[in-house]
Amino acid sequence: MKYIEKISKIFDIDEMYISLILKTIIIVFLILILGKIGIKIIKKTKDSKKEYNYTKKYKLIIKIIIIIVIMVIWGKYVKNILTLISLVSAAFTIAIRDLIFNFFCGLYIKIVKPFQVEDRIEINEYKGDVVNINTMNFEILEVSNSDMTGQSTGIIIHLPNSIIFSYPLKNYNKAFKYIWDEITIRVPLEADIVKTKKILYKIVNSNEVIKKIPAKLKKQINNVSNTYRIYYNQYDPMIYTKINESHVELQIRYLIHPKKARYIESILTSEILLANKNGQIELYK
Repeated sequence: MKYIEKISKIFDIDEMYISLILKTIIIVFLILILGKIGIKIIKKTKDSKKEYNYTKKYKLIIKIIIIIVIMVIWGKYVKNILTLISLVSAAFTIAIRDLIFNFFCGLYIKIVKPFQVEDRIEINEYKGDVVNINTMNFEILEVSNSDMTGQSTGIIIHLPNSIIFSYPLKNYNKAFKYIWDEITIRVPLEADIVKTKKILYKIVNSNEVIKKIPAKLKKQINNVSNTYRIYYNQYDPMIYTKINESHVELQIRYLIHPKKARYIESILTSEILLANKNGQIELYK
């Protein structure tokens, strides 16, 4: 075609490569248009969580199709392409290597699932709830790093997929959704410890959220027993006693979902303070 000849003369590139480039651009453009149509259809899904999952999978399929199409079009000329790549500067080669590594790490995350969207994770001092997983990176909604029950800071952190092979990964939701949380209170040495613990047990065990968790956790542990060697002898709340020089420490330990931990801790603390005000227990001053 005449326009291919003109472009070839202007850029001093072989007509064959001009033809392949134009063919690639046109086909990829058509695939992207079909992709947009598919996403609009998916957006009609009423369930927002399903819509998100379908959209992510659909976009991944579109990317894979584009890669396959490019490989089919350029497959015969791979040797020539590799020769050109070998002439590229070292810095550019390193950049491409990192992109490729991140891409395959993204596939690893999709297939092996070391974490999923909505999981709370911690890696290389970054902690937060996973809100998005892309081909090259994933994003977390940061939570304060003071303890496991940190509150959201509202900051989105973008992390390259390759980071999962560079640092240990903590997943607070992988095997099961609950963590052990603790509240420590101090009472005088002369306080009635038996009575105090009885009141504290009543406060904790009457909480509607906490009392439903042991049965749920047992079921979750049974479901993952073939994958993880995890078991607990105790699922219900416990209160541990420790004597110090001037007071007694009572450590209330209970199971809770990480995202609800601070809220439940606040409720329990308020009820403990109310019990102290009403004279049911005596806190150390």
